[in-house]
Amino acid sequence: MIALIQRVTEASVSIAGQKTAGIGSGLLALIGVEKSDTEALASQLADKILTYRVFADEAGKMNLDVQAAGGQLLLVPQFTLVADTRKGRRPGFSSGATPEQGAELFDSLVKVVSARDIVLGTGTFGADMQVSLVNDGPVTFWLQVGVQS
Repeated sequence: MIALIQRVTEASVSIAGQKTAGIGSGLLALIGVEKSDTEALASQLADKILTYRVFADEAGKMNLDVQAAGGQLLLVPQFTLVADTRKGRRPGFSSGATPEQGAELFDSLVKVVSARDIVLGTGTFGADMQVSLVNDGPVTFWLQVGVQS
C-alpha cells in the first residue's frame, strides 16, 4: 500500500460541488492500493501515517507525529498512485488492486485510523473528487508498506 502524505494547514474533499470532508492543520494522505496488499498491510500503513514525524517540535525539528502535534487527518483514495510510469508516456495500472479489493482495503485503513484519537475525514472510494489543500512547507512524503518497501 502507498500513501502520499502532505503536511497541510487545511485540506478538503468535494464531490459534485459539495464539500464532503475537511480538516484543519494536519496531514492529507492520498492512498493507493496494489493487488498484493492485505488488511495487515493496511494496518501497517495506518500506523506509519500516524507515527511519521513531520511536524516541528519546540526546537523546529521534525520530531512530532500528527497526533503529538494535535493535527487532523484526511484520507483520500487515489488509485493513480499505483501507476507504473517507468515506460512510455501512458501510465500502466496492472499492479493496482481491483475496485472491490481497493475499496475493502481503503475501508480497512479507515477503520484502523478511526480507532485512534484523531479527527478524521475521508474521501469516497470510486468518486470523482476535487481535493483542495494548502501544503505547509511544502512537506510531502511517499510512504509504502508491503512487497516493494
